Amino acid sequence: MYIPEKFREERTEVLHGLMRAHPLATLVAMGESGIIANHVPLEINPEPAPFGTLRGHIARANPLWKQYRPGSEVLAVFHGPQRYISPNLYATKRETGEVVPTWNYAVVHARGVMNFKEQAGWLRQLVTRLTDSQEAVQSAPWKVTDAPEAFTQSMLDIIVGFELSIASLMGKFKLSQNRTDPDRRGVLGSLESSSDPDAREMAGMLGLE
Repeated sequence: MYIPEKFREERTEVLHGLMRAHPLATLVAMGESGIIANHVPLEINPEPAPFGTLRGHIARANPLWKQYRPGSEVLAVFHGPQRYISPNLYATKRETGEVVPTWNYAVVHARGVMNFKEQAGWLRQLVTRLTDSQEAVQSAPWKVTDAPEAFTQSMLDIIVGFELSIASLMGKFKLSQNRTDPDRRGVLGSLESSSDPDAREMAGMLGLE
């Protein structure tokens, strides 16, 4: 990933924070027939240091777990907030007119080697944690144990889990850092006034008061 220095984010805790807030990752691996891409919600565990471990699951019918080349690198891309930025938001437009449109976004790339897990206990614990993390915002959170046990087991039987030990972690947080403070404040005002959740989240990331 091309990352100009102004947009580089290397703080592991910040990168993990985005990964937790946006757990649906694009998982890219090399299979027997070429590149395989899947979209999978992933759990991030900070251990072992320095980058941690990703865990998730896919359907047994998904060819990834049979076509994956053992030991080959896998890329997990986490997509944070993103927003088109109009030149109209910049003070520079009024001053010189020398402005162009752009796109602000925050993404994290995690790379590592994948190992698949089929143990029933491991899978049950994983889906329970994934469910609990997403249901926490509900007024009456649904739990895995709310479903009939026989049904739950039948669902566990048709999935395969995996772990990805993160060997490298990089973030690109493109948040108008290359613009002047007046330009950035124009962007911030637009983001704060928007009803779009991505815009509001991005406003909180701009680091302006």
